[in-house]
Amino acid sequence: MRVFVTGATGALGRHLVPGLVAAGHEVTATTRTPGKAGQLRKAGATPAVLDGLDGAAVIAAVRAAEPEVIVHQMTALADMRGLRNPDQVFAATNELRTRGTDNLLAAAAEAGTRRVIAQGYTGWPNERSGGPVKTEDDPLDSRVPPSAVRTLAAIKYVEQAVPAKAPEGIVLRYGSFYGPGASQVLLDFLRKRQLPVIGGGTGIWSFIEVTDAAAATVAAVDGGAPGVYNIVDSDPAPVADWLPYLASVAGAKPPLHVPAWLGRPLAGQFVVTQMTSARGSSNDKARKILGWEPRYASWREGFRDWVSG
Repeated sequence: MRVFVTGATGALGRHLVPGLVAAGHEVTATTRTPGKAGQLRKAGATPAVLDGLDGAAVIAAVRAAEPEVIVHQMTALADMRGLRNPDQVFAATNELRTRGTDNLLAAAAEAGTRRVIAQGYTGWPNERSGGPVKTEDDPLDSRVPPSAVRTLAAIKYVEQAVPAKAPEGIVLRYGSFYGPGASQVLLDFLRKRQLPVIGGGTGIWSFIEVTDAAAATVAAVDGGAPGVYNIVDSDPAPVADWLPYLASVAGAKPPLHVPAWLGRPLAGQFVVTQMTSARGSSNDKARKILGWEPRYASWREGFRDWVSG
């Protein structure tokens, strides 16, 4: 099929484009940076330099490519160094998730593209009550910290707009990325002992290795019913388990332990919330309907290969 991938040089896109090409698809891949066009060409795609917030340019590029599938991977997270104020850190990404999503949906309608697959996120947006692991049918957080209100609104916008406006709209809620080209900042903080376990470390996190996330996206291009899917591994785990383990395999000293009352002024309420009361996500739906299995069923094997690679 003809597939149009936006955000193709990001953490996921750099693995997704070769995966689509290997699967036999004809790929047009976009980047905002002209200097990265050669990277896309080398991966086997036709490059297009594009600003996802320029509606007319997006429509023109999509009409020229005539794709059967559009994959929306536009974010602006390359320089992310902390989460004290998520709405500030994610401001550009939130715009790509709202205006950028609208532009791609309008372009899909113009070009007659039925299937639109968009990047979502799972983990901290989950409702922080009830059981430790949530499905796609569970509600999102109703008590999000004030510093993340706009970011959650943008995530919700993608989940509502894409299935509503595309005949075959799919939102892939990725877990926290790690692996080649992803989350290096996590290792940097750990090695400097700047990432403590806050409170009891009882927040549950769901991870996904970045090449596994790319494979799930290829599976969604090839088939699967419209809707929302959690793309995570099979081992949701509390911070108190995964953070010391990552430090150990990375050759770092064990993380410090900080009480929640001290964590708030040091890291901000959002980080404390994720460390203490976040909920994990189930991948059952993606495995059954998309026919996808993560190569790394657990972050334990994935972290070990990541840091030794």
